[in-house]
Amino acid sequence: MPVVVIHMPNEDPVVGDVEELPQKTDTMIYIKNPRRRDGKDLPYLEMNVTSVAWPIARISFIEVLPGAEEEEIISFVRE
Repeated sequence: MPVVVIHMPNEDPVVGDVEELPQKTDTMIYIKNPRRRDGKDLPYLEMNVTSVAWPIARISFIEVLPGAEEEEIISFVRE
């Protein structure tokens, strides 16, 4: 599940998990486990919220963070 950082104008970035990255025809992005970069809860969401939908029109840009499966790749080096 890709982890993304969503940047919206005049707001702190939001980190969350997405099932798949939005397509160019999508109008909404659905985020699971929304949180701030430091892992704290977002102050404008209720404490028990686990999923949020934001309109794509409100988003400036989206960063896609490398996944755990990409970090576990082991390569062999000959000396």
